[in-house]
Amino acid sequence: MDEKLVGGVSHLSGYINKVRNEEKNVIYAIAGDMFRGSLIDSEFQGISTFQITNLLAPDVVSLGNHEVDYGLAHLLFLEKCASFPIICANMYVKYIGKRLFSSHWIKEIDGMRVLFIGILTKEVLSNTKNDGLIGMLIDLEDAVSEVGKVCDAHQNMDIDLTVLLTHVGFEEDKKLAAALNPAWGVDIIIGGHSHTLLSEPSVVAGIPIVQAAIGTDQIGRFDIMVDTDDNCIDSYTWQCIPITDENCPNDPSLEKVITEYRDLTDQKYGRVLTRFPRAYTHPKRNMETELGDLFAEGIRDQLGIDLVLIGSGSIRKPELGPVVTLKDYKEIFPFINSLHAFQLTGEQLRRGIRHMLREEAFVDDDHCEWYQVSRGFFCEYDRPTQTILSLKINGKEVGENDLITVAMEHHHFMSIGEYLKIRPEEIKENGRTLEISTSVANVLEEYFVSHDHLEIDGEPRLIIHE
Repeated sequence: MDEKLVGGVSHLSGYINKVRNEEKNVIYAIAGDMFRGSLIDSEFQGISTFQITNLLAPDVVSLGNHEVDYGLAHLLFLEKCASFPIICANMYVKYIGKRLFSSHWIKEIDGMRVLFIGILTKEVLSNTKNDGLIGMLIDLEDAVSEVGKVCDAHQNMDIDLTVLLTHVGFEEDKKLAAALNPAWGVDIIIGGHSHTLLSEPSVVAGIPIVQAAIGTDQIGRFDIMVDTDDNCIDSYTWQCIPITDENCPNDPSLEKVITEYRDLTDQKYGRVLTRFPRAYTHPKRNMETELGDLFAEGIRDQLGIDLVLIGSGSIRKPELGPVVTLKDYKEIFPFINSLHAFQLTGEQLRRGIRHMLREEAFVDDDHCEWYQVSRGFFCEYDRPTQTILSLKINGKEVGENDLITVAMEHHHFMSIGEYLKIRPEEIKENGRTLEISTSVANVLEEYFVSHDHLEIDGEPRLIIHE
């Protein structure tokens, strides 16, 4: 909630200021995802976030996948608003190979030189597919190569400590550490993206890997002694500090700035859209949920599509209602996405649903690509044998050659080859693709305004046998 944003960031700033006043040689680094989809962030298109981050005064920031939520061109504009360096070694302009951001940053502190290198998750490539000139080095081998290039270029500058500031997820961080050449001298990996809370560093190939979960619930603190003669770590301690009243003093000046933004949004977004009989929930990404059913059905009802697939990750909070204000709605469904309609054969739909229901999706709740489906869709799935027992649209079993009209959000449609294993070329063979709405959020908002006391039908759309 924005209320939590106010208190959390204020206390985070207070803790950072406290440590800077108490300790020497302090570096504050952010491993991506400054944007978190709050109403304030959405209303001001990231400008508020950059102003607030400027006040936090990080020494260096690496990009995360949410930094392109408002488009790549807008991110390049926001970079001009930043009072801190933004680094990313593996995002570049195709054909000429020019990086969009600086690959690294060197901090000189008390006679030491600390080299930071930014590495980003491949998910950003999905968010920038409409920017045809933009590419990324997304494979582990390529990312390792980029790290090597930067390290080799700066070894003769007497670097005392080398830090990878990554946004690839904990498991990928471990693979990355194992693949690095020890001669490059990488000392630490500070990671993000997978929201992993590590009470102790995970050490791979002698490299400590740390991560401090998500948002402003806690801050990771690394106390490091550096041997400047051998340019390596002598000793270290790691801890995650909860951002609470007990641990962190308040920063009234920062709280004042955030409160001013919040007051503006509260005045604009206080009107009631609709009411539910009770609060509806979305407890997990990798399951059919009440809100998922409601959102997918709302779009189908407004636009008359056979099947609507809404990404579970597009629903950003676990509960909505019973009274739904515009503020509540914008917070739970904050991203602006167009809507694409296209046709799939029965075989392609079965293949996509089977991929969605793969075993990995039941394990990875945070980052699996799972879809909420509209009324009229029914799938019975046997998990032990990974078999679709039945797949129906409007009560009729779907044949291999049947054509079904499907609607998806822009981001998911552009990534359908990765997320559902359906190639774009196959879709083209089925007929035209149409952009039927410039904003899924607007479609749903109109649905809520025109339907009071919305009730979900309660009919399960996914039956999964364990």
